[in-house]
Amino acid sequence: MPINFNDPGNQRIYAGRNADDSWTGFMRETVGVANRRVADIGCGGGIYSRALLGMGAASVVGVDYSEAMLQGAAENCAGMDGISLVYGNAYCTDLCEGEFDMVLERALIHHLGDLDACFKEAGRVLKPGGELIVQDRTPEDCLLPGDSRHIRGYFFEKYPRLIQAETARRHSSSKVRQALERNGFHLKKTVSLWETRRIYDDIGGLSEDLRARTGRSLLFELNDEELSELIAYIIRKLPKSTAPIVEQDRWTVWVAVKK
Repeated sequence: MPINFNDPGNQRIYAGRNADDSWTGFMRETVGVANRRVADIGCGGGIYSRALLGMGAASVVGVDYSEAMLQGAAENCAGMDGISLVYGNAYCTDLCEGEFDMVLERALIHHLGDLDACFKEAGRVLKPGGELIVQDRTPEDCLLPGDSRHIRGYFFEKYPRLIQAETARRHSSSKVRQALERNGFHLKKTVSLWETRRIYDDIGGLSEDLRARTGRSLLFELNDEELSELIAYIIRKLPKSTAPIVEQDRWTVWVAVKK
């Protein structure tokens, strides 16, 4: 069944890692974060809120609709004075109008059906000239073949039925662009990003991460037996000498400016 983000048992699903240098380097080169007030909408466990503050943001407000996720974020961001956490959702954040220089919506929009409402709210809280960074996977990103780095591709090779579940919730690049333009944004650029998700010392570390479904809501479509079979399938597919295992995902990033 799909993941229940409000289940306290899933509190750490999106909190148990750090943002990789591949992401922070991309953000520094593409948009710049230093001294900017940032809203991280759909912050989950606060992984990227922490990264943004560490990159020099003046302040970061993390927003999520799940109290369980926010509890995980509070633990993950403990002691970081520049981060505050707010209960809200992408359509109604309860943030002040024109308060932010930048809004990040990472791995958010595939959980949403109404892009117009999402981008309208982002535009409301941004200052004129502020930037909206949307990072998500298109159907094309998701269905790249599996290999020793793109582990996710093996999910669909083993269980083709997951293709429908995955692509049904993904938005095409053109759909995102059109929704941005309808809601007061100028699309500055669209970029592909190979982000390192995690580096595992060995196959045991990857297996443990997969079994916990960490940060992989799609795997909640599988029961425990099916998940065990998937892990065994991936182990057979990976070269025996692969260590460490560097897992990467390809994302599409839309950088838009509020008109």
